[in-house]
Amino acid sequence: MKAIQITLDERLLARLDADEEVKRAGRSAVIRRAVFDYLRRKRRSAVAEAYRRAYGKRKDAELEGWPDGGAWPEE
Repeated sequence: MKAIQITLDERLLARLDADEEVKRAGRSAVIRRAVFDYLRRKRRSAVAEAYRRAYGKRKDAELEGWPDGGAWPEE
């Protein structure tokens, strides 16, 4: 792993430090997970948007509901 520096507003940092999970696992672990979740959501959104662009004008019944039932592989 590589150490980095980030800047947080003092109130946000206080709220982070008050969290039970942060107290148990540490700031770094919680921030790593938050970044991972952010990137995963962003990737899923990009994939869903690509499907919408590719298939958005089609009226195939087999494609209905795919965003709710799809599972994207983890990276």
